[in-house]
This record gives sequence, structure tokens and C-alpha cells, in this order.
Amino acid sequence: MNNYICVTCGVQYPESIEPPEHCPICEDSRQYIGLDGQKWTTLTELQAEHKNIVEEDEPGLMGITTEPTVAIGQRARLIASPGGNVLWECISLVDDATVEAIRRLGGISAIAISHPHFYSSMVEWSRAFDNAPIYLHESNRPWVMRPDPAINFWSSEQYRLAEGLTLVLCGGHFPGSSVLHWACGAEGRGVLLTGDTIQVVPDRRYVSFMYSYPNLIPLNAKAVRHIVDAVEPFEYDRVYSSWKDRLVKTNAKTSVQRSMERYLQALE
Repeated sequence: MNNYICVTCGVQYPESIEPPEHCPICEDSRQYIGLDGQKWTTLTELQAEHKNIVEEDEPGLMGITTEPTVAIGQRARLIASPGGNVLWECISLVDDATVEAIRRLGGISAIAISHPHFYSSMVEWSRAFDNAPIYLHESNRPWVMRPDPAINFWSSEQYRLAEGLTLVLCGGHFPGSSVLHWACGAEGRGVLLTGDTIQVVPDRRYVSFMYSYPNLIPLNAKAVRHIVDAVEPFEYDRVYSSWKDRLVKTNAKTSVQRSMERYLQALE
């Protein structure tokens, strides 16, 4: 019996003898099936061929990335918090070396994930760190492919995860797409960790907003305004989306507003 992992999106499924016939996440219009059809792997296979790199993004924030790239290739981030470290986003690979490295940094007290494309091996990560609670927005419950008692669903517009750490419901990409505000980040000026709800683009003065990134399906004006309005109450000078080096380093709140205006002009 294996908990099979989709090769294209990296999401892990419940234990089974044979691989699942379908990956609903990849069959959805926001994602895609690979050119070679539906393929599966396992955590054991990933552990044999890949490793995780743990490195500092800024004081109090560590990035965790798998090499060679697995699936979507997102970067998880570990935020230092007085009440216990929080893992924002998740990746498919977890192994003994990664667990040891993170335990040296204080371990993980909670896991929070922006949207279903990054649910990956969240249950394995939880179990590796003493069944750390996983926080997902209630609206994304149908997209949980491997249910587990560690999963906690929040349903408000905002959710205080820990001191200075607030989950914010934005919608857009998924109904439950959320971002994490880290008040102490950027030397106290504030950080938004946005998954791809607010996606930093190669011109890092700007961000963008999409229903589907691989299939280039835009969001409508109402959805984009709602995303920007949801984060307006928070002070932040820096935005990290979920890939290495995808950040707006300074004046990020102005960049988000400017990017919304540019996006809406393009729609019109």
C-alpha cells in the first residue's frame, strides 16, 4: 500500500494498492494533465532522487525548496514565531535530513497553506512534527485529497494563527485562496506571503492575479478588487510569492495597488 503522489501537481492521496485513476486537482481547469498522461510517484521514490534545500530568505524566515524540482516547484517557508514556528505552504518531499534541519531551527508548531495546489504531502509533514495542526480555509475542503484529523478548517475573513501572524481570505484563484500576513517581517515593516493569490511576476515591481496560471485564464475585475481590498488593512513592505526569488522587496503595498490598476486597465 502506498500514498501515491501526482507527478504533475505533487499532491498526495490516501493509501491504496494501485495508483488512483484520476487526479481531480490536475483535471480542473486551473491545472493540467501532463503530456504523457497521468503519472504517479511515491514519497520513497522522491526521497531516493531528491533533496530539500533549507536556506534563509531574511531574518526569521527560512525557505525550503526541493532539488531537482518536483511538480509545481513551489517554495515552502518557515516563519520563526515566539509561540512556535509556522510552516507556510508545503512541498511533496519530506525526509530525515529535512526534519533534522528544521528541528534544529525549533521545529514546526503549525502548518498553513494558501490553496489546494500546494497541499502536497501536508499530512506527512504534520506527522513528522508531532501531528502539527494544518490550517486550511473551509471553502477549499472539497479539494483535500487526503483527509486527516490534523486538518483544521477556518471559515472567517481573517484568522489569527499566532502572535503577529494572520491568515487572510482573498479568494480569486480558489474560493478559499488565502495569504499570510507576518507583522514582524521586513524588519518590522510587514510581509505578505501570498502563494500565487498575489503572484510576483518577473518584473518584480509588479504582481498579478489569475484564475489559472498554466492555462492563462484571467480573473474578472470584481475578484481582483476583492483580493486587494482584503489585504488593504494590513501594513506590509515586502511580498513573497511561492517560488525562490519571486519577491517585491520594498514598497510592496504600493506595487500591489499599482498592479491592480494596470490589470484593470488591461481588462477594459
